[in-house]
Amino acid sequence: MTDSQGRFVWYELMTTDLAAAQAFYTKVVGWTAQDAGMPDMTYILLNAGQTQVGGLMTLPETARAAGARPAWMGYVAVDDVDASTAKAKQLGGAVHVPPTDIPNIGRFSMIADPQQAAINLFKSAAPSQDPPLAPGTPGRIGWHELLATDWRTAFDFYGALFGWQKGDVIDIGDMGSYQLFAAGGEVIGGMFNRPPVMPMPYWVYYINVGDIDAASERVKSAGGQILNGPMEVPGGDWIIQGADPQGAMFALVGKRG
Repeated sequence: MTDSQGRFVWYELMTTDLAAAQAFYTKVVGWTAQDAGMPDMTYILLNAGQTQVGGLMTLPETARAAGARPAWMGYVAVDDVDASTAKAKQLGGAVHVPPTDIPNIGRFSMIADPQQAAINLFKSAAPSQDPPLAPGTPGRIGWHELLATDWRTAFDFYGALFGWQKGDVIDIGDMGSYQLFAAGGEVIGGMFNRPPVMPMPYWVYYINVGDIDAASERVKSAGGQILNGPMEVPGGDWIIQGADPQGAMFALVGKRG
């Protein structure tokens, strides 16, 4: 993991079938996987080349009993987890997991914004000195997208919490406006108002792949569903949005041809 205030630094899938999820994403994305060797639980590390990008863990029974479903979660680096968690609450957010130490790894908390989209805060115990993967590298999370109830007030929350800056606003027709946002001057994602059919706000993480059509076929052959796409987005990339065999939402971004 790396540290950089306001940037996404880790991605974690909580799933109901660890082995099946590992098989799906290694086939579709090309990640390699290895057991982290944690003493009290199974945690699978996902690697793009030699770089760790995320992990897989079993969705706890207590969370399932409360209605939680398999889902990807993003971790955003902050300078002080305790202070940022308190600030999130002051800004109208909720705290689902208070600041907690992960021995020899770092400190994290799980929060939700005022519109109930969940996200994690993280501070590494030993920030990596390795440079992040270059934009467009296969296996890297290349885009972060928030489907909000009201993206304008959502941006106010995240801007105050993480220091994100507004980028361009893109007209997306009947769906309204798409607000790009940046961390440290680098555009890293966008947010817009969710369609009425979506029950609640949530984050979607776009994984870089090479050829989007080949990746789409891998999704289908591995037992996943394509819910939307392939569709072209500004800049010439193509995206698909889908669900893995356990029902977790994911998205892919790549080229065509």
